[in-house]
Amino acid sequence: MEIIKYPEYTEWKNISKRATMDVSTLFDTVRQVLDDVRINGDAAIRKYEKQFDKVDLTDLLVSEEEIAEAESLVSEDLKQAIRTAKENIETFHASQRFEGKKIQTAPGVVCWQKAVPIEKVGLYVPGGTAPLFSTVLMLAVPAQIAGCKEIVLCTPPSKTGKIHPAILFAAKVSGVNKICKVGGSQAIAAMAYGTESIPKVYKIFGPGNQYVTAAKQWVSLKEVAIDMPAGPSEVEVIADEFANPDFIAADFLSQAEHGVDSQAILVTTTEAIVEPVVKAIEEQLKRLPRLEITEKALAHSRIIVLKNTQEVIDFTNYYAPEHLIIQTRDYGEIAEKIRNAGSVFMGPYTPESAGDYASGTNHTLPTNGYAHAYSGVNLDSFIKKMTFQEISADGIRQLGDTIRTMAANEELEAHRNAVTVRLNAL
Repeated sequence: MEIIKYPEYTEWKNISKRATMDVSTLFDTVRQVLDDVRINGDAAIRKYEKQFDKVDLTDLLVSEEEIAEAESLVSEDLKQAIRTAKENIETFHASQRFEGKKIQTAPGVVCWQKAVPIEKVGLYVPGGTAPLFSTVLMLAVPAQIAGCKEIVLCTPPSKTGKIHPAILFAAKVSGVNKICKVGGSQAIAAMAYGTESIPKVYKIFGPGNQYVTAAKQWVSLKEVAIDMPAGPSEVEVIADEFANPDFIAADFLSQAEHGVDSQAILVTTTEAIVEPVVKAIEEQLKRLPRLEITEKALAHSRIIVLKNTQEVIDFTNYYAPEHLIIQTRDYGEIAEKIRNAGSVFMGPYTPESAGDYASGTNHTLPTNGYAHAYSGVNLDSFIKKMTFQEISADGIRQLGDTIRTMAANEELEAHRNAVTVRLNAL
C-alpha cells in the first residue's frame, strides 16, 4: 500500500488512477458472443454456459419448484435480514416518487410532466466469488416500486446448474418475474436482443466483470439503455486525529475484499494517524478469509496526506469516489462541500457496509470518476418522464406570433405554417 505525503496538484491525476482497463479493447471479443446470441438465441446461450460456466443446461429459466426449494435452504436469520433490508430499501426509494404539476407557462398554455415506468428491465447479478443477493434487492425493489411490468434477472449458475438459494429468495421477495440461469456477456446479449426463453428488455442494470461491462457498453450504442458505465468498486475515507484507526482499517478492508481490482484511499491532514491505520490494517487483514483477494486490492490502494482541509475537499471532488466515508470531528461541514461522490457515509458509526446492505440507500453507484456526472441507481433510473402540453385557442393567439417568428428565422416554413393555419381558422 502506497503512502503519499503532500503531493502537488500536478500529481493528483496520477495518484487518482484506478486499477481499471479500457474495456473497449474487449469489444471485438464480446461482439462475437453478442452476435452469436442475437442470431442463434438459446442454442448460443447453452454453448457459452458450457464453455464459460462449465454447466450443461436443459432449461435456462429457474422453475417455481427451484424457487420453493431455495426458500427452504435459506436460514431464518438470513431470510429476516433480507426482509428487513428490503423494507428499508423500499421505504427510501418510495420516498423518491415523482409528483408532476400542471404549469401555465403563458395564458392558455398548460404544460406538465408525467413519470412512466420502463416496461421491461433486465437485472444482472454477478456470480463470481460471492452470491450478491443484496444486488437483487438494490435493483428489483426500485423496479417494482416504479411499476416496471417485466423484471428479468440473469445470474450465472453453478456447475450443477443451480442458482444460490439466497439470490432466488431475494428475487422472490423483490418481485422479479423471470430468473435466468445465464451469466457473462451472453446474459447481456440475451437481455439486449431476446431469445426463445429470455425476453428482450429496454434497459439493463447491474455490475459485472470486464466482459459484462464491455458487453453492456456495446449494446448500449444502439440496442438498449444501461444504468451507467461501471468498473471496480472503490472507497475514499477522509479522517482526522479524532478518527478511530480500527474503524478506518475495517472500512479499507471491507472495500478491498470486493475484488483484486478494488481500491481504497485514505485522505487526511493528520500525518500522525498514518502509522496506526497501517498497523490496524495489517492486524485485521490476518483474520480475513478472503486474504489473497484483499492483499491484491491493497497493492493499488493509497494513504494520502494533504496540507489542509480545503485540499482534502478539492482532492475528493477531483477523485469523485464511488463511496465516501467521512470520519472527522466536523464531518457535517465537510459533507456539505462534497460535489462529486456516489454515496456519502457520515460519522464514525456509519460504515459503507450499511449502504451496501440495509440502510436503504442504493449500492449500485458510479465508479472510476463517473460520479462527476452520474447518479447512483434510484427510482428515476427505472422511469422515463414524458412531457404534455395543451394550448387553448386564446393560448395559440397569444403565443402564435412568437412561434412563427422563431420558425421563420430558422427557415422552417412548415413549422411556421402549422401555427398560421390555426390562427387563420380562428
